[in-house]
Amino acid sequence: MECQSWSSYLEEYQKVVFRLDTPRVVIDNGVCPSATVVKVDSARKHGILLEAVQILTDLNLSIKKAYISSDGRWFMEVFHVTDQNDLKLTDESVINYIEQSLGTIQNGRTNDYAGLTAFELTGTDRVGLLSEVFAVLSHMDCNVVEANAWTRNGRLAAMIYVKGRSGSPIEDSQQIYRIETLLRSVLKGDSYVKSSRTSMVAVTHTERRLHQMMFADRDYERKRPEAAGIDGSSAVAVTVQNWMERGYSVVNVQCRDRTKLLFDVVCTLTDMQYIVFHATINTNPSDNMAYLEFYIRHVDGTPINSEAEKERVIQCLEAAVERRASDGLKLELCIEDRHGLLADVTRTFRENGLSVTRAEISTTMGTAYNVFYVTDTVGDPADPAIIEAVRDRIGLNELQVKEVPVGHVQRGRRDEDTVGGIAGAMLLSIGSMVRRNLYSLGLIRSYS
Repeated sequence: MECQSWSSYLEEYQKVVFRLDTPRVVIDNGVCPSATVVKVDSARKHGILLEAVQILTDLNLSIKKAYISSDGRWFMEVFHVTDQNDLKLTDESVINYIEQSLGTIQNGRTNDYAGLTAFELTGTDRVGLLSEVFAVLSHMDCNVVEANAWTRNGRLAAMIYVKGRSGSPIEDSQQIYRIETLLRSVLKGDSYVKSSRTSMVAVTHTERRLHQMMFADRDYERKRPEAAGIDGSSAVAVTVQNWMERGYSVVNVQCRDRTKLLFDVVCTLTDMQYIVFHATINTNPSDNMAYLEFYIRHVDGTPINSEAEKERVIQCLEAAVERRASDGLKLELCIEDRHGLLADVTRTFRENGLSVTRAEISTTMGTAYNVFYVTDTVGDPADPAIIEAVRDRIGLNELQVKEVPVGHVQRGRRDEDTVGGIAGAMLLSIGSMVRRNLYSLGLIRSYS
């Protein structure tokens, strides 16, 4: 009888622990007039904020505001989100997916690329490089299922997922070795090529992996060539201060708002082994600017402890914002997929003097959905006449102009008037937005 009682007590205890460790998700369309509010309460765990933001941004939702705070081992995240049309979420299937996904984030998340071979590439960027990469894959009878490529400061990082021409996995290790050898030859110089058959390994989130690859390539240290920006207001301002009274480092980021901005910043902080304890994110639709403030510590509980470390954090966060904010005209290609399609399209770009600064490639049920950001060979806006000639060659209905670039994200040197002025304003108070939240939560006595 005693054994049976002990077993029942243990079972009840395990149920309580499970309820405590399972995130509680509330999605409300009535609290805010302009956005859907998503609230997550969970046990605190390193990386859990990144996992939550990843779920929302993978759905291409815009995070207009966010409030993050932790108390002991508990963590609270509140996100104000809208869809791609800047409207509240109304699709019940999307809402249910968010609830289910956020409710399981304690278990960790990876992308499923079973049956594909993944190639990771880094190297010196040049005009036509992606065209040569896709030509090699086409020549080696590979079909590209998905790919993402970023360029920054003369460097390229790409994740490419392929299968055999027949649609079957690439099983021949000698073929994979030959592909790697040819890709190294194309990249030349200080390049890096790695492959893995993803049916055997779990793959990190593709965009997080791109951040990691460019971070390992130390793109944040490289001096960016001076460019005549179209709109200097797109500069990034990052400041770091220590709030010694509470043992936090306070990081402020101010820049032009865009999709997945919060993901890029949180991803970098997480991979640099910092924990976000409190944060406030605000966007201003009138000037399209974003204001992000984070209270962070190292995973060992200490704040940033040197000027050199502060400078490194500033450089890395500026790089994180700029990697996705590629200059260039946005072109979308929606067309029936076929072997060699990417090789043909990117060769057309190259032959017409267009440089691809960023690419997002995907295929679904035999249809290719591809996004390219293009400039001319020196990084200036592409000639509209050339764009129309390329569209005419590829297909006017298939290749559409979707977005005109608003400007270059400057980083080659810190502009005293633009970045310095922004940073000066950010330094007027230490963590003003978050301190108000901490005060309302009863974690500090005053925010004045």
